[in-house]
Amino acid sequence: MSSGTGMRVVVTGATGNVGTSVVRLLSEDPEVASVLGLARRIPDWSPPKTDWAAVDLTSERPGLVERFTDADAVVHLAWAFQPTHDPAATWRTNVLGSMRVFEAVAAAGVPVLVHASSVGAYSPGPKDGAVDESWPTHGWPDAAYCREKAYLERALDTFERDHPGTRVVRMRPAFLFRRESASEQRRIFGGRFLPGPPARPELLPFLPDIPGLRVQALHTDDAANAYRLALRSDVRGPFNLAAEPPIDARLLGEMFDARPVRLPRTAVRSAIAAAWGLHLLPASPHLFDAVLRLPLMDCTRARVELGWRPEHTAPEVLEEFLLGIRQGAGARTEPMRGRKVG
Repeated sequence: MSSGTGMRVVVTGATGNVGTSVVRLLSEDPEVASVLGLARRIPDWSPPKTDWAAVDLTSERPGLVERFTDADAVVHLAWAFQPTHDPAATWRTNVLGSMRVFEAVAAAGVPVLVHASSVGAYSPGPKDGAVDESWPTHGWPDAAYCREKAYLERALDTFERDHPGTRVVRMRPAFLFRRESASEQRRIFGGRFLPGPPARPELLPFLPDIPGLRVQALHTDDAANAYRLALRSDVRGPFNLAAEPPIDARLLGEMFDARPVRLPRTAVRSAIAAAWGLHLLPASPHLFDAVLRLPLMDCTRARVELGWRPEHTAPEVLEEFLLGIRQGAGARTEPMRGRKVG
């Protein structure tokens, strides 16, 4: 912490789903003196104690060292989900861009790096139990998102070995949703052709019950609070973050009074692959494969060492998100702009 005045924190990817929540919480924290938000496009949004700078991590010289100089911590959230048909493009942004961030943290002598990893970094695991942070992080190699998250776990292993004086924290959250992220996430995963009924599950005649489709969710604000707590403590290493209970067809059926109907995994995947191949669906069939194999996470370490508790249950998160889709909800940044379905 900077002497006498509080922390100076730099946040990459500060205009996205997680970034806007992290910036808002940090701007309200009395222990934070200033926040510098980095993004490709400066938003029309000015929370307290926050300045903005335009930075493109795909640039060979993004000017990160100057931005990081005298910072007490860097929170690295920048990530691109698309284009899913061009994995080389997401690799340049996500992996090479992250490597530039790590190198700049070391060059500027920043004492704390908090990195946004993901449940997607984990190797396939159980759906009837929960794994802790020691579970292997080799991802599902066919899915670019998982492959990139897993690669950066290895890069951070090397970074920690070479820079033991830097405190590195890796957050591994479940799928993150909130009302304001609805339009952004619909564009990223559902695309502009997403029909109305998925946003209103009560109108569906049945809910698909696909073997292996049991996942965890978390409100973005709850994840952002974990980042804030990590900055205010001296913890190191990875932290699982998820709300209870896990989401599956049975829970969704109870929420929306709909009947789950068992569907074969291969039939659903074929439909997704066809839509993706025709550029009707942004989410790839490889990501679908990964979701069916992701383990459920045990969040004991975050509760014990961070004192973290999610304020929202998983059903509450999902209901808020679906309401946001119906309303075309968004926020005052370019990635988070609102737009109704249709």
